[in-house]
Amino acid sequence: MKIDSHQNFWHFEPQAFPWISEDMPILRRHQRPADSRPGMDSSGVLGVIAVQARCEPEETDFLLGLAASHPHILGVIGWADLTSATLQADLARWQGQEKLKGFRHFLQYEPDLAGVISNPAFNQGVACLQRQQLVFEVLVFAHQLPTVFDFCTRHDEHALVLDHVGKPALRDWLTAPEARHQWTQDLQQLARLPHVSCKVSGLVTQTDWQHQDDPSVADMAHIEQCFDVALQAFGPERLMFGSDWPVCQMAANYQGVHAIAQRWAASRLDSQAQRAFWGGNAMRIYDLTI
Repeated sequence: MKIDSHQNFWHFEPQAFPWISEDMPILRRHQRPADSRPGMDSSGVLGVIAVQARCEPEETDFLLGLAASHPHILGVIGWADLTSATLQADLARWQGQEKLKGFRHFLQYEPDLAGVISNPAFNQGVACLQRQQLVFEVLVFAHQLPTVFDFCTRHDEHALVLDHVGKPALRDWLTAPEARHQWTQDLQQLARLPHVSCKVSGLVTQTDWQHQDDPSVADMAHIEQCFDVALQAFGPERLMFGSDWPVCQMAANYQGVHAIAQRWAASRLDSQAQRAFWGGNAMRIYDLTI
């Protein structure tokens, strides 16, 4: 069974999505579960995890509502104010929502990331999630990986998941090879933490997508190199496929993103490792029910 570990859904309102700029017209519209189904169906992907895209209290309820009416949404990664003194009560109101699997915060956009992840209230919030066996997803850019290492080391009571392989800046790899080497080292360091897993997702939009219609030959080689580094670092038991739909559409359609992963997996992984990559790891890490 193939599971897509990363999709976003929304009713587009500009003020709620400040990260969607005007040069992203394909994203400035409603994105519904039905819209990604054609690409999923043609790729043989049967289930999906819906991940927060708004930092608003209503986001978790919105995604859980979608999951209730769309059985192929197997899990939800929501949003909550992890620094709130009422976090315990906030979580309690979702008790019994079996599809709620974790939470995410937009760490990548924090101007003072070090300050956020050293904030005692934020750390208490993440610890609260882990005590309740809820996943926390780590969303950072490549240059921020060293900053979150100690944070990830502290929070080892339950699974952490790194989104998008740490977002390496593939657009710079030809002109700045040192960026690739630094990302490789930082990813390997993070992967030494056995409670951290990794989504192999979001790479097509780390290319120079604004200036080309499709990923170039060099881009494709760099994406496969990212997959290889992630495999070497995390091993096949801690990698998960993710499309990053609809964001991926800025650079490639769903079928194109799936095809990249399909070619790589078929050439690198044995049958057991492919089952883990395509669905088994997501089932285990997020405790999904089919």
